[in-house]
Amino acid sequence: MSVAGEGRVALVTGGSRGVGEGIAVGLGEAGWTVVVSGRNERRLARTVERVEEAGGRGRAVVCDHADDAQVEALIRSVEEEHGRLDLLVNNAWAAPADVDHERPEPFWERPVSDWEPLIGIGLRAHYVASRAVAPGMVARGAGMIVNISSVGTRAYLHSTLYGISKAGLDKMTHDTALELRKHGVTVLSLWPGLIRTEKLLASGRETVFGVSIKDTETPELQGRVIAALAADPDIHRRTGQVVISAEAAVEYELSEPGGGTPISPRKMFGGGPVFPPLP
Repeated sequence: MSVAGEGRVALVTGGSRGVGEGIAVGLGEAGWTVVVSGRNERRLARTVERVEEAGGRGRAVVCDHADDAQVEALIRSVEEEHGRLDLLVNNAWAAPADVDHERPEPFWERPVSDWEPLIGIGLRAHYVASRAVAPGMVARGAGMIVNISSVGTRAYLHSTLYGISKAGLDKMTHDTALELRKHGVTVLSLWPGLIRTEKLLASGRETVFGVSIKDTETPELQGRVIAALAADPDIHRRTGQVVISAEAAVEYELSEPGGGTPISPRKMFGGGPVFPPLP
């Protein structure tokens, strides 16, 4: 087992299932202490068990990420208990009710209330968490913030509001990185490909968005990628950038838990860079 993260502390928001759970487990494999947050106490406890089975240390904190005060209190509690917070993974996300993600209704037929989960949690909560964690990282002159974003920034995916939220998140990555760069704090956006979640596997489907299930990525791969990024001594040179999980997996010679190399979703938006390097 790698111990690249031994002694280091991460917070993964929205860590009760799916991508967040997989990220926590991948960090646990690398020896990290991982705090996971979300609303479902039972599922958070399961994530902690998996982190510890993988070789890390885990702790769960119940938090409603739609509540700014709870998010800020979460950051304070982690810093007070562990004396540091080396990595914040902004992953908490909520979908509107009754939406078909593959065949969504046009935006003018959807209720305006869709704004609250997609922007209120999928963007605002990440801004609040980043704002809360920045002072401690600045004081230490080190730290990393990873925002879980999506190819939906550049290609139409799920819905108009989904794209707005992810584009805003990538812009937040770019601009917060610009302000934090001189303080030694790295900010990245991570674009996973299509994820092989428990729900997707249980559906019995063979394809999703035209992609074969066998070509989708596991949630755990995202954690392995983030652990590798955090262990890279030259990672600060990439601050403000988007990292595509599948491409980083190739760069760092990582494989899926069951073996194999994921396929980059870059072709979904026509290729090319997402943002230029910081000036």
